Amino acid sequence: MNKIRIGVVGIGHLGNYHLQKYSKLTDCKIVGVVDIIDERTRKAADTYGCMAMSDHRKLIGLVDAVSIAVPTVSHYRIAKDFLEAGVDVLLEKPITTTIEEADELIAIAEAKGLIFQIGFLERFNPAIVALKTVMEKPLFVETHRLHPYFERGTDVDVILDLMIHDLDIILHFVKSPVQTLEAVGVSVLSDKVDIANARITFCSGCVANITASRITGKTMQKIRFFGLEGYHAVDYEKRELVSLSKRKGAGGKIEISGNPVEVKKLDPLEEEIRSFIDAVISRNPPPVSGKEGRDALELALLIAEKAKKSQEMLP
Repeated sequence: MNKIRIGVVGIGHLGNYHLQKYSKLTDCKIVGVVDIIDERTRKAADTYGCMAMSDHRKLIGLVDAVSIAVPTVSHYRIAKDFLEAGVDVLLEKPITTTIEEADELIAIAEAKGLIFQIGFLERFNPAIVALKTVMEKPLFVETHRLHPYFERGTDVDVILDLMIHDLDIILHFVKSPVQTLEAVGVSVLSDKVDIANARITFCSGCVANITASRITGKTMQKIRFFGLEGYHAVDYEKRELVSLSKRKGAGGKIEISGNPVEVKKLDPLEEEIRSFIDAVISRNPPPVSGKEGRDALELALLIAEKAKKSQEMLP
């Protein structure tokens, strides 16, 4: 079988990691890299033996699939060019900046029968993968995604930058429409919301309390699920899962004990890249679809609107 010809657009922090993972796959060949900074493309081209370009459109006709890891504001324009040209796309989160843009990209991909995957890395976190084997119906979810401040990612607010990861995971497990939503947000170091908290009630009865910050001293990335069957806590960063469930013990007494759940030692980004290539080869739907990217964006934008209003009320 011919190798899948790969291009990577955006050779910053994340784009370089994409290149590393593609280089490990024997059924892929990196054809070209694109970035507006010449030094980045030259260095990547030398490392991976491929072409260096400053215009992503020059890859069209040379590649079968691309990873797009550019600032969010450019997602729609670049992804649209590749999808219209019949190229399969792995697009980093968030899918776009507006619902209208997301809908257009999804429609193009569907009309052309293309693979259109959104880069929600936490879906491939081995602790989240293991959680699927024990999770039943969540009734309460609590998340904390707290990071130190970096200039990278501040082209959008903390909701689209960080919180959207947890929104995607919550939607994936809760599988219910939103009933009510409240949110607050504060700008501290940028001109956008840097700290946000949202409280969401779903039609299923589940309640989620979600906090994201990009101005904390230490990193914390945790999500906890509570349900009738027990309690499940994931540390995204450590890739660890604590799972407790109730069961009958001696004499029929109800006890709380740990679930023997195996968390495999896997690289989430490598698994994400591999899943994209598997979809490109098999033509089966990708594990994180454009529609799921759109759903997470829609919820994130609702939270951002509420958070912005709360900020405007501050003295």
